Amino acid sequence: MRGKWFLMGFVAFPVLACVAGWVALKTRASGFSARAQPTQFETLLATEARKLAIPAGAMARTNPVSDSPEVLAEARAHWADHCSVCHANDGSGATIMGKQMYPPAPDMREARTQQMTDGELFYIIENGIRLSGMPAWGTPGGDEQDSWKLVRFIRRLPRLSAREVEEMEQLNPKSPDELKEEQEEKEFLNGGQIHEPQPHHHH
Repeated sequence: MRGKWFLMGFVAFPVLACVAGWVALKTRASGFSARAQPTQFETLLATEARKLAIPAGAMARTNPVSDSPEVLAEARAHWADHCSVCHANDGSGATIMGKQMYPPAPDMREARTQQMTDGELFYIIENGIRLSGMPAWGTPGGDEQDSWKLVRFIRRLPRLSAREVEEMEQLNPKSPDELKEEQEEKEFLNGGQIHEPQPHHHH
């Protein structure tokens, strides 16, 4: 038995040494800038690490929330308000925040996400993914219904209509400048006058 473990260590050590050497050389050459695209090796490691991080019991869980129009409407509004800043309304990840992450936010309409079980998606929403931009949204002992509803919406993403995306745009978080512009438009439409700040004259 000792001989078997020795042989495994003898084989594994050079592999780990090569990986460590590659990382060191890459870092010295180009650093670890988040602007670079993840390599295939990094993507593979991240994917395998994500799989290992999800307990088998969590993967096998089924969604207790029904796939009803009411559930989808509620989840769509939740997504637009909380998730769209990174994942975009349509799940493409094509946002400023999503693109600047390392690794970038994935296109959740693609098979890599859609082939995951409901339990896997739920676990990631609740617990996040370490060493990525995905935070843990669940709270210990909290209500899990919102996360299960989001799983239903994630399944809807590949078939999301243009009308649904347009409706979600009205629910997206607004920046201070956007809120100010909306307020000025309301005042104007209600007959109010928008007063431009007057320049100060120095004598």
